Amino acid sequence: MGRAYQNRKESMAKTSDQNSKLYSKYSREIYTVAKSGGADPNGNLSLRSLLDRAKKDQVPSHVIQKALAKSEGADGEDYAVARYEGFGPANCMVIVDCLTDNPNRTFGDVRTCFNKTKCKIGSQGTVMHMFDHLAIFVFPGDDEEAILEALMMADVDVTDIESDAGKITVFAPHNEYNKAKVALNETLGEVEFEVDEIQFVPQNTSPISGDDVETFNKLLDMLNELEDVQNVYHSAEF
Repeated sequence: MGRAYQNRKESMAKTSDQNSKLYSKYSREIYTVAKSGGADPNGNLSLRSLLDRAKKDQVPSHVIQKALAKSEGADGEDYAVARYEGFGPANCMVIVDCLTDNPNRTFGDVRTCFNKTKCKIGSQGTVMHMFDHLAIFVFPGDDEEAILEALMMADVDVTDIESDAGKITVFAPHNEYNKAKVALNETLGEVEFEVDEIQFVPQNTSPISGDDVETFNKLLDMLNELEDVQNVYHSAEF
C-alpha cells in the first residue's frame, strides 16, 4: 500500500480528530444553552440558532440529541463561562471564550498558549472595552430600509445595518438578540441566515505581517486545540 496509503490514513485520522473536537465543543455548548434556557428550540431562540449552526457544520444528530437529553437530566456537569483577554503579536487584541468545569485548569491551559508563543495574557477588562459585543445577522436581501423600519417598530436598538451584493447585515446589541431575531423572522418569513450569532467585534484592527503572522497562527491553533475553548476573537488584520 506504500506511502500514499499512509498519507491518506494520517489525513483521515487528523480529520477524525478535528471532527471529534468540533463535536465536543458543540455538545458542551448545546448542553449549557439548553440547561439554562430549556431544551425546546421553539422556546429558546439561542438554542435554535445554535442547532442550526451545528447542522451546517455537519454535527451528527445523535451528538445533538445526546446533549439535549443530558440537559434535561438532574445530574450532569456544571459548565461556567470563562473569558480571558490578552495581546498577540504586534499588540493585536485577543479574547478567548471558554466553557469549563474547572476554571483553574482552563486558565492554566490558556496562559500556557500565550506564554509559549511569547504573547501576553492580561487581567479581566484588559481589551474588552475595545470590542463591541454584538448580535449579527446576515441574510439575502437588498431593501435595508424596510428591514431597519421593521426592527425599529419592534423597538430593537440597531447598531448598524449594511446592504452589499444582495446580502443584508444587521448589527444589534448582544442583549437584544432574541428581540431582533423574532422581528426578522416575522418580517422575512422562512429565511436561512448565513450568520446568526453573537460575537465580539473589534472597534479597530491591528495589521500584522511577516513572522508575526506565523506566531499568531500558532497561538490560534494552540487555543483551538483546547477542549474548553469555544471561540477566539481578535483584532488582527493579516
